[in-house]
Amino acid sequence: MKEFLLLLPVIFIIHDMEEIVGFGWFFGKNPWVYKKYPRITKTYQNFKTDIFAVGVYEEFVPFFGVSLVAYYFPNYFLFAFWYGLMLALTGHFLIHIGFSVYIRKFIPSVITSIIFLPICILILIKTAEFLTFDFVTIFFIVIAIIVMILIFRFVHWHMNKLKNSILIKEG
Repeated sequence: MKEFLLLLPVIFIIHDMEEIVGFGWFFGKNPWVYKKYPRITKTYQNFKTDIFAVGVYEEFVPFFGVSLVAYYFPNYFLFAFWYGLMLALTGHFLIHIGFSVYIRKFIPSVITSIIFLPICILILIKTAEFLTFDFVTIFFIVIAIIVMILIFRFVHWHMNKLKNSILIKEG
């Protein structure tokens, strides 16, 4: 299991570099997305790459932190929590691919999502061999997924707050 642990933050950061580099370009070239999908407007209208990079960093910390701690202090509970984080990242890839198919347009993050989806599934299958899926394991997996959802929501809230404070200063 240990040989897979540090792949999580590596996969995450490569994927999110594609997002950081591509989202500004994408939203600049496709302003129609804001009108058709108003939930996206709240987060990404007046997109600022530096603010998005702060959000990526805030998401990276738990991926890297849990992976590193589990690597140096291996224990079953950290492995289960890590597994939940890997599941959350894999689900994240599915959302990107699904949204791109839904809008029938390339979006930044699809390339790495397509590349890493089968790799993550393989990692999940291989690491599942080290876990017994009892109540405690499933509990830690679910807690990890919930934590990542909460972090994702916090990151979007924080990005909006930063964006609005910069817009106020610039305006």
